[in-house]
Amino acid sequence: MKLAIIGYGKMGRAIEAAAPAYGDEIILVVDSTDELRANLDKLNLCDVAIEFSTPSTAADNAALCLDNQIPVVVGTTGWYDRLPELREKCETVGGSLFVASNFSIGMNIVFHLAQELTRITHEYASYVPAISETHHIHKLDAPSGTAIQLANIVAREQGLENGWKLVNEGDPQPAGAVPITSYRIGEVPGIHQLTLDSEQDRITLTHEAKGRQGLVHGVFAAAHYLVQNPGYKTMDDLLKF
Repeated sequence: MKLAIIGYGKMGRAIEAAAPAYGDEIILVVDSTDELRANLDKLNLCDVAIEFSTPSTAADNAALCLDNQIPVVVGTTGWYDRLPELREKCETVGGSLFVASNFSIGMNIVFHLAQELTRITHEYASYVPAISETHHIHKLDAPSGTAIQLANIVAREQGLENGWKLVNEGDPQPAGAVPITSYRIGEVPGIHQLTLDSEQDRITLTHEAKGRQGLVHGVFAAAHYLVQNPGYKTMDDLLKF
């Protein structure tokens, strides 16, 4: 396939380096919405665009792809307040949009396990949830989109009306919400931990990324899947959960 990369940070570079191994060719690399607009001729030669820019530009970049009938895979997080708008545009123009807070196959298995774990523990005992996430110091949003997705799963299964709340270490448990503690340390690729604590025991579910290659693999899997399966898609569709 012919690919466009939107956002030339560490993920963009990792995707570019891995493309030949997946049989794909990068024919456009841009680092801003203005660059993307200036290169619509090359964008229209692409089979799919891969978006890893910034929270403030991701939605506009994705919308531009949809307007030009280019399937787009979006890995940027921190912009999901505009997701309903993008989903509506995708449906209106008959486009293809794949959105994930985390493209790691392993992390998405953890999402699935977290749902089952929370459902069972909530039914049979009183467990208090907490989530912590640790990333490198260059990550722009906190908490991570992955931590928010994990918290939303737990909140839904436990019936917590306030969803999630970002807290500092040592803060009291927030009422009706899943607390998320965020850390930004060195070059940590990503660690997410869900803890369910009761008077009898403590259950922890942890995912630790060793690098970006797990994310890169998921991105290429999503891109190839989206070309064959148009519409609005997520990792649940890809992994058949």
